[in-house]
Amino acid sequence: MHGPAGRVAILADQCVQCGLCLPVCPTYALDRNEAESPRGRIAIASALARGLAEPTRELREHLDHCLGCLNCEKACPANVKYGELLIETRALLGPAPQRPRQLLNLAVRPVLMRILRRIAGWLALPRWKGWLARQLPEASPWHAALLIMSADAPAPPVQSDNRNTGQPRLALFPGCVASVDDAEAQQAAVTLLQAVGFQVSVLPAFCCGAMDLHGGATQGAEQAARRVRQAWDTSSATQLVSVTPGCLGTLRRALPGVPVADPLALLATRTESLQFRPLAQRVAVHLPCTQINVARSDSTLLQLLRRVPELDVMPMPRPPHCCGAAGSHLLEFPERAAQLRGATLQQASTLDPQQLLSSNIGCRLHLAAGIEEHGLPWPTRHPLSLLAQQLITTEPKQESP
Repeated sequence: MHGPAGRVAILADQCVQCGLCLPVCPTYALDRNEAESPRGRIAIASALARGLAEPTRELREHLDHCLGCLNCEKACPANVKYGELLIETRALLGPAPQRPRQLLNLAVRPVLMRILRRIAGWLALPRWKGWLARQLPEASPWHAALLIMSADAPAPPVQSDNRNTGQPRLALFPGCVASVDDAEAQQAAVTLLQAVGFQVSVLPAFCCGAMDLHGGATQGAEQAARRVRQAWDTSSATQLVSVTPGCLGTLRRALPGVPVADPLALLATRTESLQFRPLAQRVAVHLPCTQINVARSDSTLLQLLRRVPELDVMPMPRPPHCCGAAGSHLLEFPERAAQLRGATLQQASTLDPQQLLSSNIGCRLHLAAGIEEHGLPWPTRHPLSLLAQQLITTEPKQESP
């Protein structure tokens, strides 16, 4: 076999069908159905690639339900590249019928999103979005989109500080949704990185292509990858950073050979330069799947937060293994996503937090919608925002050439 189908077949053949992935799969835990497990999905992908099964709506739905959390890759003794297999299989099938194209086209346009958010603020839409959402079916992507809309006005776009001279060493990738709803965290990243001596520039805000890549929209993903490469080539930086773990894998795919990192990993190399004011609070720390399995900065995050005096840092228990946001999954399958979110918030409630931290914007908006729905008194923030808030600022230390 050759071409995309051949690649899927080769990747599927690496699976030894041991089943060690089943206990860490959130969708298998939800359904207890073999077809909703990594092992089952690999068998489906293999059959589709070899022409032994037709891509019916019912069959491909099992593939579309996958959250792409990659817990299975960590558990796999055969080192199956499940994430790559899922991307290749979805590319082979093309975008799913239920993919909310209009919503996603809006989400990947930061300028338009800011304009619409401003108009929504003028109309006081956040105050009556719940009523409007209730007029729509719970399975509607627009129902989910309304509920995750933040009531806060978006922060101004992130700006780098030009006090440092010379060529920037780091380039910050703002992304699309994150550039609007996580601008505060991106500014916090710049503040923290400059505090430990890095020079930071900011790339234009646009989508990295993650949702297209994972949704089988190959052409859109390739266009986004080209735009990423063009922006990187003009940046004069030596390393790329993103505060959104969900973007890291796609950025690394677009820029092979370029160091693409979570800012936490860089801050951890210079923790001696960071001093924080005390904060007597208990915070629940939600660790997104991509932070654990792609960025692999979960332990680094907890170590940095524990440098804040008096801060009671409580990582949320696992399982559950995923909150259900998973890129566009919360829009495509809002009822399933709400079930997974409910289990996550139930675990958070056992910690009795005063604040909930999560580093992935999709996860945080999804969790915040559940928190609002249940009337829970937990504000949500990016961990970098908290760290920058408590930072004791000094003159920035210049990085040696």
